[in-house]
Amino acid sequence: MALYFNLLVLASLMSAPVSKARMDAPEPWQMGFQDPATPIAQGIMDLHHDLMVFIIAVAVFVTWILGRTLSHFRASNNPLPQKILHGTAIEIIWTVTPSLILIAIAVPSFALLYSLDEVVDPAVTIKAIGHQWYWTYEYSDYAQSDEGSIQFDSYMIPDDELELGQLRLLEVDNRVVLPVNTHIRVVITAADVLHSWAVPSLGVKCDAVPGRLNQVPLYIAREGVFYGQCSELCGVNHGFMPIVVEAVPLENYVDWVAERIEDI
Repeated sequence: MALYFNLLVLASLMSAPVSKARMDAPEPWQMGFQDPATPIAQGIMDLHHDLMVFIIAVAVFVTWILGRTLSHFRASNNPLPQKILHGTAIEIIWTVTPSLILIAIAVPSFALLYSLDEVVDPAVTIKAIGHQWYWTYEYSDYAQSDEGSIQFDSYMIPDDELELGQLRLLEVDNRVVLPVNTHIRVVITAADVLHSWAVPSLGVKCDAVPGRLNQVPLYIAREGVFYGQCSELCGVNHGFMPIVVEAVPLENYVDWVAERIEDI
C-alpha cells in the first residue's frame, strides 16, 4: 500500500502545472545564459547557438581529418612517404568552404550589431552615472526645472543587512524601475574612472567613460527583476557596485514616477 500511495503522489505531482522560474541572476554552477528579457538578448543567444553548430561541425571534421592522417600516414603503414606537390581541387574546396561559412556567420552578425545601436524614438530616457563605487540614476524626462529631475544613488546592500531571499553582492537599496513593452534609452557615463553598465538578461554591456556619453536601447518584453554588475575594473571595490533593474507594467511605473516627483 505504501508503494502504491507513493506512486499516486508522484503521478499527481508530475501532472500538476509547474511554473517556470526565470533565471535573471547568476546561479551556482551556471553554464548557460540567463533567460533573455529583451529582443537584443534573445538575438545574442540565438546567434550564439547558431555559431555553436558551425563550431562543433568544424571541430568534428578537423578531428576526423587529423585522426585519418595519423592513422594512414604513420611510419608502420607508409615506410616511404609520398610527395604531394599540388592539389587544385582540394585547395579550392578548403578556400571556398570557409568563405561560405564566414558569409553565413556575417549576415546575422551584422544585423545584430546594427540593432544594438538602433534607438527607436525612446519614450523613457534615463542616465546612469558610475562612481567609485556606486551608481547614480537620473530620470530627466519629468523635470520641471534644471533641479527637478528624479535622481537617486544605488548602493549595494551589505551582507549584514540582507533580508531573507535577497542575493548577496547583487542587491541594492534603490532599484532602477522601468516599464515593460516600452522603448527606453539608457545614457551611460562615469564621474571618475572607467566603469561598465552590464545586465546579462537585458543583453546590455556598455562602458561608462568619464567625459563621454554612451547610449544603449532597451525594450524589456516581460516583467521581472534583472541583476547585473560593473564589468570594467574600476578599483578596489569594483565587485561591490551591482545593478538591479525592475521591470514593471506601465501603470505601476507611472505610479512610481508620481511618488518620486512628490518626494522631490
